[in-house]
Amino acid sequence: MPPAPTPPRVVAVVVAYNRRDLLLEVLDALARQDTALGRIVVIDNASTDDSAAVAAAAGPLVDLVVLERNTGGAGGFAAGLAVALERHAPVWVWMMDDDTIPTASALTELLAAVSGTDAVVAGSRVIWTDGTDHPMNTPREKPFVSGAERKAAADRGLLAVRSSSFVSMLVRADIVRAEGLPLADYFIWNDDFEYSTRLLRGRRGVFVPGSVVVHKTRALASTDIDPGPRFYYEVRNKLWMQRASRSLNPGEKLLYGASTLRRWVRTFIRSADRAVLRDGLSRGLADGLRTRPRHNAVSLAGLGPVTDAVRALEGPHD
Repeated sequence: MPPAPTPPRVVAVVVAYNRRDLLLEVLDALARQDTALGRIVVIDNASTDDSAAVAAAAGPLVDLVVLERNTGGAGGFAAGLAVALERHAPVWVWMMDDDTIPTASALTELLAAVSGTDAVVAGSRVIWTDGTDHPMNTPREKPFVSGAERKAAADRGLLAVRSSSFVSMLVRADIVRAEGLPLADYFIWNDDFEYSTRLLRGRRGVFVPGSVVVHKTRALASTDIDPGPRFYYEVRNKLWMQRASRSLNPGEKLLYGASTLRRWVRTFIRSADRAVLRDGLSRGLADGLRTRPRHNAVSLAGLGPVTDAVRALEGPHD
């Protein structure tokens, strides 16, 4: 019997902020994957607990980078991808939050789904602690998907998608080099939507039901359930996407824009503190219309090796 083929080199990127117990679970689960990882890059976003110490004690598989300031999820993943590509020569990069616990076969299933295909992004099935599919990370079939692409995915037990979530997203490294990094100025919210749709414009991505991760949020709820002050980022970042991002074509911008407006209405209806949402809406509209996200070399300036890695991948700011 011929030997099994060597799997491609995968480097995980985990962004951590003040959840040391969950981070410990994540790192343990990653170390126990059925398909071994090449390295794990942990970006500690200036945590005030001992998250960095937990990562530092996790063993030689972990490459810990401690940032001097909190750059949000968007900045953390931009930093992590840049470091992973500069230091560890991955073929694929596996991105996840520090509250995402992958099952032992999660990576194996992702790699099996993309093997021999032209897919450049693959996302996991995300469940909550009770085994229920998590509404925060529910996949949707790619709008306007061709019959051929739908069938090619369905024949492998997959779903053709137009976007994916940073909760568990496998990305081909050469596509990261071609398209650049997530936009750090998004800070939180819509950063994964903008980035994954940018990577997938004109390319193929899949949702992989057999790859399962547990998203240990405090509650089983979607992001549009009373987001509070964070609603500002939802509004500003969606406007930035409409105005400044190349991730969506004009037809998609109309489609997703209409969906966004409907979701905002539902958010206001369900909210117990609409004054906070009105403030977020007002400020988000103002900043989303008057400003644009800065180049990552500016957003992530002053962070030493991280800044250097970002500039090496995307170039300096002109």
